[in-house]
Amino acid sequence: MITDILFNLVSYRIDEEPHIRVDQAKCASCANRACTFACPARCYEWNQGRGQLDFAHEACLECGTCLLVCEAGAVTWHYPRGGCGVRYRLT
Repeated sequence: MITDILFNLVSYRIDEEPHIRVDQAKCASCANRACTFACPARCYEWNQGRGQLDFAHEACLECGTCLLVCEAGAVTWHYPRGGCGVRYRLT
């Protein structure tokens, strides 16, 4: 599948400090949880048992989709520190 090929061209240097913060109080009021559907890396997952959003920044592709689709304004996004984050390569 083409997505498997594309994801094989991506590598990460994981920053210990997340470059995305989620305001759980704002997130709890969200009705549609668009980030759980829109994120291409599936970094967001609604935890029904705990009633909160689980977020894993380690797989983030830094596309900014979460920031655009979050109607509650719960996402604070900035680029990872220098040398950290996703790396794309063509070969």
